[in-house]
Amino acid sequence: MKDTEPTESPFSKRLFSGLNVVVTGAGRGIGAAIAEEFVSHGANLFAHMGVSENSANAHTFSADKNSQACTAAYADLSTDQGIAELATEISAKFSKVDILVNNAGTMFGRVLADDMSGAHYDKVMDLNARSVVVLTTALLPLLKKSANGSIINTTSISATTGGSPGSSIYSASKAFVSTYTRSLARELAPHNIRVNALSPGTIDTDFHTRYSSKEKLEATARAIPLGRLGIPQDCAPACLFFASHKLSGYITGQILEINGGQLMG
Repeated sequence: MKDTEPTESPFSKRLFSGLNVVVTGAGRGIGAAIAEEFVSHGANLFAHMGVSENSANAHTFSADKNSQACTAAYADLSTDQGIAELATEISAKFSKVDILVNNAGTMFGRVLADDMSGAHYDKVMDLNARSVVVLTTALLPLLKKSANGSIINTTSISATTGGSPGSSIYSASKAFVSTYTRSLARELAPHNIRVNALSPGTIDTDFHTRYSSKEKLEATARAIPLGRLGIPQDCAPACLFFASHKLSGYITGQILEINGGQLMG
């Protein structure tokens, strides 16, 4: 793999000044990089950090580094109760939401078709698909109060490719998010709310450390035209692009592939 360093963001440092932003799954990985960028560009951030503070040992983003700009919260988004509690906290903090980033999600392990259980199916779909719908629905009244609302969902390259063995339900859940993104974009356009999605390829985060071998990741990197795995900072600027009415005010219903050429088409 080739080493790479994050590049300085090209966006204005006050691009999101005064705007209220919600990011789920902001504790680490892609979500952490997105959260960092929004704070550095002037946003008022509400960061869902994960299920609980007890699971925070791997966090790379600290929402208390600027207490005036950041609010941290924990909730289990695989349950309706957890989503309702988070939505209540967000409503107590913000009178409107300008930008919602539905980023929380994971694979919960590789499970082959022969070993698939109803419990595993429900767990993956509840977090990766159902939570996106339920949280978005809960926050729509606040999003409709924004002059230029934006929703950005995180899907995956596997939504198109089907992923590798053991990831069938994860891949299917992300395909759901892609289709939901396009459908919601049409429905919310009259409310001046744009809906788009990021589709990361193989990004070098603890997600792949948990679910892929070192050898598999090295082989993947060699096959990518740009010659390396992605890093979270490769994804964050694309999220800010979609979030900004100034930069992408005429773009909605789009899925942006961020994969170094791993998937073209």
